[in-house]
Amino acid sequence: MIVSRAPVRFSLGGGGSDLPSYASQHGGFLVAAAIDKHIFVAINSRFYDTIRLAYSHTEIVDRVDQIQHRLFREALRFTGISRGVELVSIADLPANSGLGSSSSFTVALLNALHAYKGEFVSSEQLAREACHIEMDILKEPIGKQDQYISAYGGVTAFTFEKDGAVHVERLPVKLEVLDELERNLLVFYSGVERAASDVLVQQREVIKKNEDSAVQRMHRIKELGYETKRLLLEGDVDRYGDLLHEHWTNKRKLAAKMTDPTIDEHYEAARKAGALGGKLIGAGGGGFFMFYARPGDRRAVSDALVRRGLKPLRFRFDFDGARIVANFHRS
Repeated sequence: MIVSRAPVRFSLGGGGSDLPSYASQHGGFLVAAAIDKHIFVAINSRFYDTIRLAYSHTEIVDRVDQIQHRLFREALRFTGISRGVELVSIADLPANSGLGSSSSFTVALLNALHAYKGEFVSSEQLAREACHIEMDILKEPIGKQDQYISAYGGVTAFTFEKDGAVHVERLPVKLEVLDELERNLLVFYSGVERAASDVLVQQREVIKKNEDSAVQRMHRIKELGYETKRLLLEGDVDRYGDLLHEHWTNKRKLAAKMTDPTIDEHYEAARKAGALGGKLIGAGGGGFFMFYARPGDRRAVSDALVRRGLKPLRFRFDFDGARIVANFHRS
């Protein structure tokens, strides 16, 4: 048996500028952080020649093209594994929660399949192959942030070139700054699960048509990515809280499905309790909130959100990225 894991992520600044509708025309830049919540994929040889998959459902099939789960099917097809295996996936967090779990699953799955074949693959290859499966083969309306931060881990800056190339820069943020950022970021689950594609398709069309100055808003969001990098390297963490608020005021206007009255009420309750800023992580429409609050305000913000029924998420940053955590397979 082989066990693979890959982390999910927070987008710290510039999120959305990796989407092809924007990056292919203007280039993108963002800062993301992997966290210690993971997607696990286990693979084992199967006595029978069939393929067994266990996730929220169970599938036992004779051929790869019979698989219903699209990512399992295309990853097996891509790696050329066609029979006699069992694959199981387990997640620390729910799907459709804005933390890039689908791409983390793809990265973990590909790493497991390559290890099963006795192949070592780099972070760059894992990220590139995950993007190919999700974006080129399955035509998902997503960007490249989630695959790359899951593969590389850490607090990392990504530059997305117009031609599709991705440049990766692990940020040398001081440990005391990372500790302060971890303490002051409050993450809460809204209780709403949504498919990112619903929001991203709408956002893509808004950007293409430049409705309500959408491209200009994206330019500013990208600039906030650069400012996030600068503030983290300088250690000015409180100023980052102000950036979060500006990011959200721009992002929430990019798609009608980005927010709703209940989400807005949660946000305003946190701000009234002392949060400097915050946002929904990921495409929007539900999933996890991330707020920034100074030490003296953290308890009040947390209490205000708990009273509204939101569930807190404790986390630490993850610097391992995708990795094989157990390998008992004999080729």
